[in-house]
Amino acid sequence: MMETGTRDGEGQAAWIAAAGRLAAIVGSAFLAWVVALQFMRDDLAWVDAQLSLYLHGPYGLGLRTAYCLMAAAMAVVALALQQALQAGARSRTVLGLFWCAALGLGGVAIGDSWLPDLAPDVAPLVHLLSAQTAFLCVIAAVLLQSWWFRHDPRWRDRFGPAFAVGVLAFAVLAWNAGVRSAPRGLSQKLAIVLIVGWLVMVGAWLGWRNRAGAAPQATSRDNADVQPEEH
Repeated sequence: MMETGTRDGEGQAAWIAAAGRLAAIVGSAFLAWVVALQFMRDDLAWVDAQLSLYLHGPYGLGLRTAYCLMAAAMAVVALALQQALQAGARSRTVLGLFWCAALGLGGVAIGDSWLPDLAPDVAPLVHLLSAQTAFLCVIAAVLLQSWWFRHDPRWRDRFGPAFAVGVLAFAVLAWNAGVRSAPRGLSQKLAIVLIVGWLVMVGAWLGWRNRAGAAPQATSRDNADVQPEEH
């Protein structure tokens, strides 16, 4: 029985590490693609043009595909993170927020693919609701999960950098939304870079800390008597 529990624990730890590496790689590729588009789309002023404008025209399909991949990676790493953390640092609320953000991001990509032609009057509303859902849910999830890192001794040292990036991303989003003179494109893209950067950072912690022996171990059947403390 102990041997079975050990194997299950090792299998779960391997899945957590793989999910973390996937998120780190997909997130890094997403950021590289976004940066490349600033040079490739010379028809758009990168300081003023929000990223949504890049969803159409040259390379638009590539960015919409990247949105979908990023949404999937976000959902996967959120689940892996909850499994990796100790009970006191887990939160169904955080998991739900990340998944809602992933749905919102996917909605932006899919809606901007065919909806403008099929229902041009509805498309702007769908885009707005999907984008706002993605931004609001992901920034809330990032801040909450960073705060809950304090409740896991193995992740407590990660609270500082994670929370700092989250607060900075929130500040940039507030700047974008609340200051009319803020450069719309630059401020939005900076917020996106910080949010995706947070996901890359956490994915790297999940994916590569195992090799250094510092990553949290996944919960196995040997710990089945310990009930998670959900928030």
